[in-house]
Amino acid sequence: MVHLPEFPWQQFHTHGKTYEEAAKHGQEVIESLIEWYGEQGKPLPEPITFPQKPLKVA
Repeated sequence: MVHLPEFPWQQFHTHGKTYEEAAKHGQEVIESLIEWYGEQGKPLPEPITFPQKPLKVA
């Protein structure tokens, strides 16, 4: 499952049968949001950064 925390108001959650498929679908949602923001003349939200230490994947 993919959630985009930079867009807390959005209901865009996507998923896939594999990590790769979920990431691809997430990328498609991000591209759509960037296009929509551009059409609306709105700035993109600031990216949320994570600690520099490696993240563990469950």
